Amino acid sequence: MDDPLILYNGPIYTLDPSQPRVQALAIRNGRVIAAGSEGKVRAAVIGRAEGINLQGHAVIPAITDAHVHLVWHALARRNVLLDDAATLDQALHRIGAATSQLAEDAWVQGRGWDHTRWGRWPTAADLDAVIGDRPALLSRKDGHSAWVSSAALRLAGITRDTPDPVGGAIQREHGEPTGILQETAIDLVRRLIPEPSQEERLAAVREAISEAHSYGMVGMHLPTAMLPGDGQITLGDLQVLRERDQLALRCLVYIGLDALDAALALGLRSGLGDRWIRIGGTKLFADGTLGSQTADMLAPYESGGGCGLPVLPVEELRAAIRTSIQGGLSVMVHAIGDAANRNVLDAIEAALEGAPVVPIPNRIEHCQLLHRDDIPRFAKLGVVASMQPIHCTADMEVADLLWGRRCTGAYAWRSLRNTGAILAFGSDAPVESLNPWPGVHAAVTRQRPGGIPARGWYAEQCLTVEEALCGFCGGAAAAAGASREQGSLAVGMLADLAVLSADPFKIPSSELHTISARMTMLEGKVVWER
Repeated sequence: MDDPLILYNGPIYTLDPSQPRVQALAIRNGRVIAAGSEGKVRAAVIGRAEGINLQGHAVIPAITDAHVHLVWHALARRNVLLDDAATLDQALHRIGAATSQLAEDAWVQGRGWDHTRWGRWPTAADLDAVIGDRPALLSRKDGHSAWVSSAALRLAGITRDTPDPVGGAIQREHGEPTGILQETAIDLVRRLIPEPSQEERLAAVREAISEAHSYGMVGMHLPTAMLPGDGQITLGDLQVLRERDQLALRCLVYIGLDALDAALALGLRSGLGDRWIRIGGTKLFADGTLGSQTADMLAPYESGGGCGLPVLPVEELRAAIRTSIQGGLSVMVHAIGDAANRNVLDAIEAALEGAPVVPIPNRIEHCQLLHRDDIPRFAKLGVVASMQPIHCTADMEVADLLWGRRCTGAYAWRSLRNTGAILAFGSDAPVESLNPWPGVHAAVTRQRPGGIPARGWYAEQCLTVEEALCGFCGGAAAAAGASREQGSLAVGMLADLAVLSADPFKIPSSELHTISARMTMLEGKVVWER
């Protein structure tokens, strides 16, 4: 039995409603054994105990990111990053400079561009001007559009005569492909890119786990991206890391629709595994994204151009959700537009009758625009609203432009919470930064750093600091079916915690995005220290 460890001399925010703030905490064998005043905690500990003087620094339960594409994020950290490219010229300069460092036969890869900042969509011709006759694929920040070079189009055999694939679109001008591929059309090129070796992936993932620890994060929910076999790659890599004792991370893994039949044939059910690697269920896509104008809408976009692009026809979506839920695998469904969210809620409701009871709840990812009639249905159906607060402040101008007055139902955290829905917060990395603290800032202020906009965007949907942290702690634990041992620092819970650089309950809310971890503990063991 391990000697107990006592943390003292700092505010400890337990996120336990019965005892929200304590002076000290005692840990033994990876769990909290006492919490309260320093005297009470010391009295509860029998025998020798090691102590950590917090020196006034705040403690919270360790963070879980409820939506991370881990392998994609890990590898993307090594590619051309365009998140802060304010102009197309800036992006092209960065791409050209990075290309000059690559081997002759290497693909140019990158991510993070946002054409709404540039005033137009980029083209293959733009890329060709700085990289020459090289193949290239650079993902838009949302991952649902890709910018490719002429060489990449040629290698994929994409011409004016190539039909749009089901669930995707090849952007064209005068019939000719422009170099922008959307949704499933991206795979026409992406499948040609040489895959990194497993050892390359593992090295990248280890670096990403260390990055997570630096934020006070020890858990991730891992949905598959729109990549064939993505879920199997992620699950396989995690198992190798676990076998090598290199997985200091709690992982809830979702398989892709392409693996559903095989999973059901094997008898897999949601909840299989342990607190390190656990099966969540099946990840599906109902629609695209706001920025790409492929989110499925009940009414046309304000700018015209139709109502978006369902990734799966509604009947196929309903059938897949029913098959998964009735087979004992909960669903995690990407839905951005109000039509997509309604379709998913309808499908889940229809699938629940007679379904087996599993420990992992069904959930919708993003939930970015909801019709007011659908907001109460999340709590009624037990569907988790898995949301990424940073999307709100990143996309508010384009949301105003494309959704107009409908934005009263956009990123509706307060409305959902008031109806009793579970909010589970994440980042959607690499679409946005893995750092959760800008997300906490966005949830509390609905502003970008610098106070933009001055009163917050639809500020009636703001959350308190405690509510925002609960989204990354207790809400994420509930979404994983792990509320009995994760998400708070009550007695008996796992001792996963973060010692912070600043007290989120005392600093101005405008500074929340600046917080980082001074120390991160996983089951009472230090996994990261500044």
